[in-house]
Amino acid sequence: MTEIIVQKFGGTSVGSVERIDAVAEIIKEASKSKKIIVVVSAMGGETNRLVKLAKHFDKDPDKREFDALVSTGETVSSALLAMALQSKGIKARSYSASQISMRTTDSYSKAKILDVDADKILSTIKDNTIPIITGFQGVTAGGDVTTLGRGGSDYSAAIFAKYGDAKSLEIWTDVSGMFTANPSIVKQASVIDHISYHEAMELSHFGAKVIYPPTIQPVLRKEIPIVIKNTFQPKDSGTLITK
Repeated sequence: MTEIIVQKFGGTSVGSVERIDAVAEIIKEASKSKKIIVVVSAMGGETNRLVKLAKHFDKDPDKREFDALVSTGETVSSALLAMALQSKGIKARSYSASQISMRTTDSYSKAKILDVDADKILSTIKDNTIPIITGFQGVTAGGDVTTLGRGGSDYSAAIFAKYGDAKSLEIWTDVSGMFTANPSIVKQASVIDHISYHEAMELSHFGAKVIYPPTIQPVLRKEIPIVIKNTFQPKDSGTLITK
């Protein structure tokens, strides 16, 4: 099989139908030479809107219902992206966490991933169809929807990279990689071209928000490279994270 890569797109990357169309072009280009697994976040601002709705009736809503509600943002963006790809002649199919058996603990809003049905994802790829999978969410053994907490979509993508034996994990966001300092504060800050897993993890722990620290663990064990890319400037080389 042609090599597999995982592409994860954050909320700003899929923040409007125009941005989703641009993301579809990025995926279409990559699909010319690779098999793709796509993971998406909710459209920018959507999760915050859903959280606000959930707290309208109770400042501390029922945890099960809260996760059932806030997980719908990713479902919307995955279906829209599948439609965008289909409009360009690319076979694509959206999947929720329950459809690919992303099993988690029942710790609502901070669930831990236990297992995933990689065979279903791989069979979709073998059918020359791009799976568009919801990030941030999972499902308990009893069938209840859970969410993974901050950085959950990045972590989901890393799990798919691990189980799919991907050649690389691409994190597409709204910046051109990891910087030497916060570019909004330090004008001389520059993009780091290449950094180790452990250095990236350390920078993340000390405030670099480009990548969620637990994302690195699943790919570290298999030495799968991570590339941080800018959806708005796709030709930028970004930051490569390796051993």
